Amino acid sequence: MKEILLINISGEDRPGVTSAITRILGQYKANVLDIGQAVIHDNLTLGLLVEIPASSESSPVLKDILFKAHEMNMQVRFQPISEESYGQWVSHQGKDRHIVTLLARRITAEQIAEVTSVALSHGLNIDNISRLSGRVDLDSDSDQTKACVEFSARGKSADLAELRSAFMELSSRLDADIAFQEDNVFRRNRRLVCFDMDSTLIEAEVIDELAKAAGVGDQVIEITEAAMRGELDFKESFARRMALLKGLDESVLEDIAEQLPITEGAERLISTLKQLGYKTAILSGGFNYFGKFLQQKLGIDYVYANELEVVDGKVTGNVSGVVVDGARKAELLRELAAKENLSLEQVIAVGDGANDLPMLSIAGLGIAFRAKPLVKASAKQAISNLGLDGILYLIGFRDRDAL
Repeated sequence: MKEILLINISGEDRPGVTSAITRILGQYKANVLDIGQAVIHDNLTLGLLVEIPASSESSPVLKDILFKAHEMNMQVRFQPISEESYGQWVSHQGKDRHIVTLLARRITAEQIAEVTSVALSHGLNIDNISRLSGRVDLDSDSDQTKACVEFSARGKSADLAELRSAFMELSSRLDADIAFQEDNVFRRNRRLVCFDMDSTLIEAEVIDELAKAAGVGDQVIEITEAAMRGELDFKESFARRMALLKGLDESVLEDIAEQLPITEGAERLISTLKQLGYKTAILSGGFNYFGKFLQQKLGIDYVYANELEVVDGKVTGNVSGVVVDGARKAELLRELAAKENLSLEQVIAVGDGANDLPMLSIAGLGIAFRAKPLVKASAKQAISNLGLDGILYLIGFRDRDAL
């Protein structure tokens, strides 16, 4: 009668452990039903679920593996598995799969305990945990470090909205970002990333910088903040702000462009995306002049923003063409996806303001980046504690994969 065995081997990592154990199993014509291996701080854990055919007995197999494990100074444990138990395990493979991503400057035991507790309470079983970030130097500046752990979970939550709400509450309380995604074919097959510009790709609102140069900074900033909170319609707030810029000298544009602060992680993110074959776009309610400047600096593929009207060297307070508001951003995202022959599931959208919500809602992966509470609560995913390159972790990129 065939037997099913779970074999666990652990000890100091050394070359050839897996090869030696599977060679013994091969001599007895064993079938490998499942296998997993992990190395943490030079300590190996190897697990194999194997089927010993009826033509072989398990006793010689166990004896040979025990001898080899002792020879390699490894610990070994065997556990017989009933066919009924194995059948139940096989039946679970059709369950929904999800990815929970924990991002922070440093990962703490408390964060992992809370995340896994929430997952458990909502009917999810975690079957794999991986560190995506690089190894952390204990003496490194905690304001610049990046840490990320990815959990693979199976199961069906009775209330996904409640689960997301619980993760959001944890995120605020633990100074960490927690992303929850369906683990499907699109997650690692996205090909277009659309960015808002102001307060996303750059750590500034260009219209506020123009207003300061025009001597109306406080008035414009007040309107901008109300619009970002969703208290004012974008077109209305935009028109009011633009009117205050009338008469500004064109010469200040270049000076402002050259001093725009690039958001942490933006350059690494975009250079990595380009190497991976992604297309990138700026969809901004700001101005083309500054979008084109960033396009040259960062290597962005597409730029769509408002055309600042200048007559006789002076800003008129108007824009040319269609105003890029929230609805227009979503429309442009759809057009770019079609142009690149992509489904919306293959698009990532990133923004911080209320006018970004329409495009965040239709993208396969919509990310509120360092966003206002209203936007963060409405978006499917949010990053507030890391730089823009934290987005790489949400698509499963590991720091060791750097090209």
